[in-house]
Amino acid sequence: MEFRLDLLETKVEFYEAFSLKELEAKITEQIDNNKALMLEPAAIQHQAVFHPLFEKMLYTAHVHYKLRQNR
Repeated sequence: MEFRLDLLETKVEFYEAFSLKELEAKITEQIDNNKALMLEPAAIQHQAVFHPLFEKMLYTAHVHYKLRQNR
């Protein structure tokens, strides 16, 4: 039996929420969770669109994580 541990070098996650505060909380929580995998955010992009069924704004974000560099 072979046992291998490989580090994730890059990871992309997507989030959505109906308020900016909720979206920020989700992103902050996942940034903390990804620190355990030695990943840090490299780029964050966001956008807002009107959701016609709920008649309010829907905020989405895309976060690209990369392996933490030694400092």
